[in-house]
Amino acid sequence: MFYHLKNTLRIYPLTRSVTQKATSSKNSLQYCANIVRQHDYENYLATLLMTKALRSPAFVVRAFNAEIARVQDQTTDPQTAAMRLQFWQDAVNLIYQNQQSYKIPANPITQELYKVCISYKLPKRYIERLISSRQSLLKTKYFRTMEDVEIYTENTVSTIYYLLLCIAGVTNVHADHAASHLGKAQGMANILRSVHVFNYHKTVSLPMDILMKHQVSQESVLRGNDNENMRNVIFEVASRANSHLEKARSIQVPKITNQIFLPAIAIDKYLTKLQKVNFNVFDKRLLQGSPTLPLTLYYKRILNKF
Repeated sequence: MFYHLKNTLRIYPLTRSVTQKATSSKNSLQYCANIVRQHDYENYLATLLMTKALRSPAFVVRAFNAEIARVQDQTTDPQTAAMRLQFWQDAVNLIYQNQQSYKIPANPITQELYKVCISYKLPKRYIERLISSRQSLLKTKYFRTMEDVEIYTENTVSTIYYLLLCIAGVTNVHADHAASHLGKAQGMANILRSVHVFNYHKTVSLPMDILMKHQVSQESVLRGNDNENMRNVIFEVASRANSHLEKARSIQVPKITNQIFLPAIAIDKYLTKLQKVNFNVFDKRLLQGSPTLPLTLYYKRILNKF
């Protein structure tokens, strides 16, 4: 099913020209889709199931987010990471300062982001928030409290949903409310999943106040020590994520937003799997993808539910 979708997928360019420029645009859009497929696979599957009108710009926004999100994974040097984030900040400034596309950096993502931002009048503050929140984390290196985690996930994940709602033309306070909770749930699940990645960079992504509450040291996290106290930490973070997920699903939203919120399925599956391994975040089974996720996403899309 998804194999067929992937091979028949047409990324529709946002320009009307059918000349070489249109071909270049189509290639750039396909590049964006490939970036999401390689670095954000679960969201890639969910985006594939969106309507044609939303799919292309959604891939552009998610590709942009994937690029800035993996900056810290590409280097262990904070200064290099800061410079790469500054490149994206400068590109965003050019996008909103100029109306001529030739002034935008010759990068497939920045070129397509320019078209999406102009076409859908995306608020600059949302785009900048995705960058500035990563810049802040580069400086602080850790989360002091669970509230810090919620602020970070609101800025880095919920903001993506706000942008997708803008693209869909949805201006609904209930949809925004659901997007906020869903983004926090997904962000917290991502933090739990990325404990291994953060350990590689010798940093701890779990909130310090929860670690102190359960008497778990940073060194213990970095060493990957599984014990009762560590599981209590993971349980508390996972419980907060699940609470946000349940709140998002309990809110009545316009039907068109259900396809935007499809990633809720993957979040639910991960938290359920985490519970089955008794909140041992270091269990290698958690690193394996869900073989039933594509089918579940497709089924929920048919039902127009998330």
